Amino acid sequence: MTQTVKNEGNGAGSARGLPLKGFGLLTSLLLAFAAAFFTFFASTAVAIFSLLGWNLIGHHAVNYANSYLWVGLPAGLLVLAVALPVFAVLWVRAKIRG
Repeated sequence: MTQTVKNEGNGAGSARGLPLKGFGLLTSLLLAFAAAFFTFFASTAVAIFSLLGWNLIGHHAVNYANSYLWVGLPAGLLVLAVALPVFAVLWVRAKIRG
């Protein structure tokens, strides 16, 4: 017996090898919030280390809590605002195509 493997490549249904079709509603929401969650913490970490360098080199006294409010939160909300419509469109397309 032989087995055939269907290789879709990097066409319209995938991005960098990840399939972008067939996501359910819960999966789409989870991916959107996970992207925002990761962005919030990654940008906050970068902002904290940047403030650490700024405070050490320039002898400043900038509060580290500003990195959450002024960097992490806007970045996370921006990614969430972009990711929710993107994954909603992917979910609707999957529903329409059946």
